[in-house]
Amino acid sequence: MTEMLSYDFMQRALLAAVLVGITAPAVGIYLVQRRQALMGDGMGHVAMTGVGLGFIFQTSPVWMAVLVCVLGAVTMELVRSRGNQRGDIALAMLFYGGMACGKLLVSLSAEAGSGSLESYLWGSILTVAPADLAAIAVLGTVVIAVTVGLRRQLFAICQDEDFARVTGLPVRTLNLLLAVMAAVTVTVAMRVVGLLLVSALMVVPVVAAQQLTRSFAATQAASIALGVVVSLAGVTGSYHLDVPSGPAIVLLAIAVFAVFSALAAPLARRRHRGNTEHGPKVCDGRLPVQGPERTSSDTTTPERRAGLAQ
Repeated sequence: MTEMLSYDFMQRALLAAVLVGITAPAVGIYLVQRRQALMGDGMGHVAMTGVGLGFIFQTSPVWMAVLVCVLGAVTMELVRSRGNQRGDIALAMLFYGGMACGKLLVSLSAEAGSGSLESYLWGSILTVAPADLAAIAVLGTVVIAVTVGLRRQLFAICQDEDFARVTGLPVRTLNLLLAVMAAVTVTVAMRVVGLLLVSALMVVPVVAAQQLTRSFAATQAASIALGVVVSLAGVTGSYHLDVPSGPAIVLLAIAVFAVFSALAAPLARRRHRGNTEHGPKVCDGRLPVQGPERTSSDTTTPERRAGLAQ
């Protein structure tokens, strides 16, 4: 561990892993609530165009990918909000066109080789430069501030847009803001996890945390903690095993999900048993006796009582 931390590139990689581990689940929990778990995967395809433009114009691929991915996210949200039956086809065209355009632009660039493209597709701890780390820090801070600071409003639109609109929330603005934050998260994570696997880090820690938690706040906190743990463990493992960091992080996240799923059923049974043992007693349902209480030894018939009363 001491030897690993002595390298500057590993220090940058671990810092980037922490930021990505926090950012991806913080956005992913809202996508899971809206049943849009694959949205991050589509944005990863669109971000490829930004990477290609960055190579063509010899600028930072990260910032160029942010610009292209944000435009793609806004387009996706506008298509989704209209509820057009052909919206899925339009989104498919956007996703596949983004990846094809990105590959074409990268191939036309004189400076980008296959190794450079692989680092963006699958992630690489060796490619996190100081400028990349600064961009990840700035963008990650913005995403965390929005997703945590507007937690109640974003949760409301994810649960029921109609109810949120009735309460006076700016639903369209919040939807666009969430889409933009998801797009930014994709570009933040692409150097560590890779564009092809970033969606997994946004979703898997969330669904793993849901196995053991029972509230939105607890799920968000647990998923962020899991994201940080698997990101750090994956980057560390990729250093020692000389493998790409993205696949290592995702496989660790899936392993955690499998373990939590195995623990979920026994834990649920234990909670149910505890509620049954310590819960309120079931009443016998008999009507309360009016007047002086009658003991079980009082076997006087109604006819007998009527005669005594006379």
